Amino acid sequence: MHDHDHEFQPFTAEQTAAALAPPAGRNGGDLVVETLYGLGATTVFGLPGQHALGMFDALRRSDLTYIGLRVENNAGFAADAYGRVTGEVAPLLLSTGPGALTSLAALQEAASASAPVLAISSQVPSAGLGGGRHGYLHELRDQQASFRDIVKSVHPVRTASQIPSAIAAAWESALTAPHGPVWVEIPQDVLLAETILPVVTAMDATPRELHPRPELTAVAAHLLSNASRPAIIAGGGVVRADAVGKLRALAEKLAAPVVTTFGGKGAFPWTHPLSLQSWMEDRHTTDFLEEADVLLVVGSGLGELSSNYHTFRPRGRVIQIEADLGKLESNHPALGIHADARNALSALLDSVTERADPAVNSTADPTADSSAAEAVREVLAKVRARIDAQDLTLEQRVLASVRDALPGTSPSFWDMTILAYWAWSAWPGPLHSGQGAGGLGYAFPAAIGAAAADRTTPVLAVSGDGGAMYSIAELATARQYDLPVTWLIVDDGGYGILREYMTDAFGDATGTELSRPDFVALAESFGVPAVRTTPETLREDLSAFLAAPGPSVVVLPALLRMFAPTHLD
Repeated sequence: MHDHDHEFQPFTAEQTAAALAPPAGRNGGDLVVETLYGLGATTVFGLPGQHALGMFDALRRSDLTYIGLRVENNAGFAADAYGRVTGEVAPLLLSTGPGALTSLAALQEAASASAPVLAISSQVPSAGLGGGRHGYLHELRDQQASFRDIVKSVHPVRTASQIPSAIAAAWESALTAPHGPVWVEIPQDVLLAETILPVVTAMDATPRELHPRPELTAVAAHLLSNASRPAIIAGGGVVRADAVGKLRALAEKLAAPVVTTFGGKGAFPWTHPLSLQSWMEDRHTTDFLEEADVLLVVGSGLGELSSNYHTFRPRGRVIQIEADLGKLESNHPALGIHADARNALSALLDSVTERADPAVNSTADPTADSSAAEAVREVLAKVRARIDAQDLTLEQRVLASVRDALPGTSPSFWDMTILAYWAWSAWPGPLHSGQGAGGLGYAFPAAIGAAAADRTTPVLAVSGDGGAMYSIAELATARQYDLPVTWLIVDDGGYGILREYMTDAFGDATGTELSRPDFVALAESFGVPAVRTTPETLREDLSAFLAAPGPSVVVLPALLRMFAPTHLD
């Protein structure tokens, strides 16, 4: 955000004169973009529509960078990714009715993943509000109602003077833990009407801090300090709160093994002696966590994927730190601490005493060999043996090739596809996927959003052929803005994971087989370089395209399989 210290200072004579004589030709749309810029926005995403044209016209009079996508849902995914990688609010400009509604699936993903997306939608003219069915184009009886169950907060605007404060309130809501999408709605006539209000210059929307209650911290610290077999589950809240360092310090002080959820990838170093990595869908991991006498869950609601499909039954005491109040004890009884992960971990770090591990005392290197580290090695060895007992060499080779090709500083975005399901468990570091809500089409538009945030770093998107068809139009977007996004499409001729699910459950699959285009020729028709690769040449082809400027597509025809589930045993 910009420096707001001047906000509380009286205006100079020159500033007062400027406020009294604002530039001519401004409208409600200018108030929107001036407010966004004043709050610190630099990039906005969206797609124009008839009722929203006032906002889009104002963009050309602003210093904001606009990235226009071809489908509103994809614009929402791009804003989601921008918010994830920057930690900043991502404005999303949308039209009324169909344009607004088409963004719903992306906003659901942003809500599930706690991505700070600020959606600003137009509305029919004020005369058409109230559900009277006046017959305006795009008219809905209650447009806000379609979004209330998804976004964190809804902020309707009915006059131009309400615009700056409504957007500032939405901005604050989006960035207050837990982060999430918010909705602002402005009628067409309010956006188009000329305004004599002064230029918006001093905005403040500082998010509220969410601190743990001290009596809960004291109880949690006592339980952890006196545990004999502590363990930690780290979720996405740790990453979003920038609490990775504090989590590591606490785990080392307690000699507590750490497993990261799929949404929490990167919350703990992959090769750390205390790292159980991310094998959440493995019974060996589940069993180990169940045996903990004190289990600290940070930034996770222990939902379906993080609980091995609700087969997890902890036998010890559970401490749950969660910024989303509704997730506290939603799946397991716990000492629930409603707090931002960073603040809560900081308080615990100051309060716990170093745990007396059999092989780690207060003067020893906490990363040295210990009974906890040995237990971690045993669990990971069991996991590896289980995977090795299955014929999954191709899948592991493909994932390793992708990992080897991707530069260490490059983010990756994964669609709901078999290779992504492998990556959730086996990818050794941060990744972003659409697993919060689980909708298709996330990876490529999300990668576009990340590339818009940093054009100097190549970005990887991974999709299946089914998911790729959801966002194929955004090849035009990537080309138009010359964004460094390489798109890996694993082509298995259909919805591969659904094919597996249906075959296992019913003996045959229905509706999973797909006719699809020649992806290489299609990409080239957009002016995007493309290549058809093999498992043997994948690493080389991906590396070459990731090193080249601009967008590119790599198509891998391959039939990948999932490792056997353990929650059905």
